[in-house]
Amino acid sequence: MITRILTLLLVCTICFSSCKSKKTASKHRKKHKTERVVRVKKTVNEKNTKAEEPSVVDVPVNISYNQRVANYINEYATISKEEMLQYGIPASITLAQGILESGAGAGELTRKANNHFGIKCHTGWEGDRAYHDDDEKGECFRKYNDPKYSYRDHSLFLSQRSRYASLFKLRKDDYKGWAKGLRKAGYATDPRYPEKLISIIERYNLHEYDHEVLGTKLGRTAPDDSKIGTYSVRAGDTLYNISRRFNLTVETLKKYNGLRGNEISIGQVLYLHPVKNR
Repeated sequence: MITRILTLLLVCTICFSSCKSKKTASKHRKKHKTERVVRVKKTVNEKNTKAEEPSVVDVPVNISYNQRVANYINEYATISKEEMLQYGIPASITLAQGILESGAGAGELTRKANNHFGIKCHTGWEGDRAYHDDDEKGECFRKYNDPKYSYRDHSLFLSQRSRYASLFKLRKDDYKGWAKGLRKAGYATDPRYPEKLISIIERYNLHEYDHEVLGTKLGRTAPDDSKIGTYSVRAGDTLYNISRRFNLTVETLKKYNGLRGNEISIGQVLYLHPVKNR
């Protein structure tokens, strides 16, 4: 009997030990399942991930102001003459305003917005904008993709506003009258604006470009009617390049053909000499 009791106790002890081991193992497994791997977040260097700002092309600083102006004139004289031909604004005035307003291309507004004439947004402007400190802080100025659009917008700005209408009654080579008229019409608030424009024009002989367009200094010869009678306008032609081709002035070509404006169309026949009984 005693033997049976001892045997039973031994079996119970073994079973109890076994259950405890399983419980411990079970606890260990559960603990293993809930473990997490903690990753330390690395600090990102903002300098390496930040998008690079568009670079600004600076005007060379190792050249004189006169050289910078000379470079500017060389770059924009042709487009100024074309604008004069199309819209009647003296090339000398356009160039002088561009030089003055843009700092000969070095001004901040010109470099970041291709705005060469300091034209502000004004009511109705739907193009791109740039904000720049001028008379007031953070004023809105027109922004262009290319300088040529700034030059064309300058021509439209003057020719389409009634307050500048009196300027177009002046002679096209009267740069002094235009300079004074711009200030009077309110283009600039600087009381010395006319003197500054005139000084630039005379210092760099910009009025010579007016003469080129008007043809007042061309060494002309009488056209040979037997060889040159008429010309049929082709794609890309302008009165300016046609007149240069045949050694005429734009005004003379317009007079020969009874033209009041500068518009011509492809296929239009132009007379290259006076036509009798016309």
